[in-house]
Amino acid sequence: MLRRSIEIITSSFKMALQELWKNKLRTFLSLFGITIGIFCIIGVLAVVGSLERNIQNEVQSLGTNTIYIDKWDYTAGSGSEYPWWKYTNRPLPKYEEVKHIKERTASAKYAAFRIRVNDQVEYKGNILSKVNMYGITEDFSFIQPLEIIYGRYLSAAEFDNGNSITIIGNDVAEKLFGQASLAIDKQVTLRGKKVLIAGVIKKQGRQMIGGWDFDQSIILPYRFARSVMNERRADPLIMVQGHDNVTSKALKDELTGTMRAIHKLTPVKEEDFALNDINDFSSTISSAFVSLNIGGWAIAALSLIVGMFGVANIMFVTVRERTGQIGLKKAVGAKNRVILAEFLLESAFLCIIGGLIGLLLVFLLTQLLTGALDFPVYISTTNMVLAIVICIIVGVVAGFIPARQAARMDPVAAIRSK
Repeated sequence: MLRRSIEIITSSFKMALQELWKNKLRTFLSLFGITIGIFCIIGVLAVVGSLERNIQNEVQSLGTNTIYIDKWDYTAGSGSEYPWWKYTNRPLPKYEEVKHIKERTASAKYAAFRIRVNDQVEYKGNILSKVNMYGITEDFSFIQPLEIIYGRYLSAAEFDNGNSITIIGNDVAEKLFGQASLAIDKQVTLRGKKVLIAGVIKKQGRQMIGGWDFDQSIILPYRFARSVMNERRADPLIMVQGHDNVTSKALKDELTGTMRAIHKLTPVKEEDFALNDINDFSSTISSAFVSLNIGGWAIAALSLIVGMFGVANIMFVTVRERTGQIGLKKAVGAKNRVILAEFLLESAFLCIIGGLIGLLLVFLLTQLLTGALDFPVYISTTNMVLAIVICIIVGVVAGFIPARQAARMDPVAAIRSK
């Protein structure tokens, strides 16, 4: 009996493929809604997921389990609602505070001070503008690891002595010397002072949220950098990274007490500093992308509903055209559940074809966007499985009423209608 049922379903599938091929326009119109629905869902999930991963990676590159101590609150918003008056008169972070933070904060593993300006660098008359110049302390490289592709990193002695030495970004090296490897041991001029290049940072690629942009940067020991920068106008910042077993929340709580003590704030006085947690940025980004995914699902749902009606329509037509065959199958012993399963499988198969076409279109989209956006956009295995599952569910739902109608046919009446 099982073998006969399988034979009936197999022959029905072959017949269904013949009918689909014979009625190409009808098949295309029926599958169009499913194709567009899957394209919308998987396309949005692929693009948004890839975009989120890229941005999250950039955020995490700012330092894992790291707190940025600044006068500005990075999550306070922007525009007219941003309370500038609240932050403008706050004191700027000071280099001397780094030592106190290390001494008073047990959960802090590393603490670094950073200053920054945007200026030009010169080499033999070749001037490069809008270069990020960072002055950093020794712990910076532990919080923000830098991979050197040519030459070497700055030594502890160079940090202590404030030597006029630097490491530069890959793009800066290529623009000044034509080839990054040629930059080693060359001297460039920064704000009237000669600086020796010790190393070149490995190319990191374009970043979407700004970040450090090391490709367009020059990094100097802090003690030398403050001789060419006005520290109070160079966006001073303190970075603190906690021990591996310490959460960012615990680190933030302890730093709050430390900074209040350093600034000598009484219990009733409001804090005059901001502790910006990198993990908070990640959570904010995740929340923003949830809305984008919901929008994609909403658009796709409309397309899938249209597609569902299209598939249901083609299944009603199919049942009507094969009424006589259904009667003959039931006459030779086919059970109602076999007829039901036959048409449900056929309906699901139709939707899977539409889904595969949708996935193909998404794949082509990812290839175009990967080149345009300069970061990989891809379809994950989870998304592909999700697409097939959605197609099967839509197919079963769309084909259930026509399949039930076919399964309940009276064999004698069906044969006579032939």
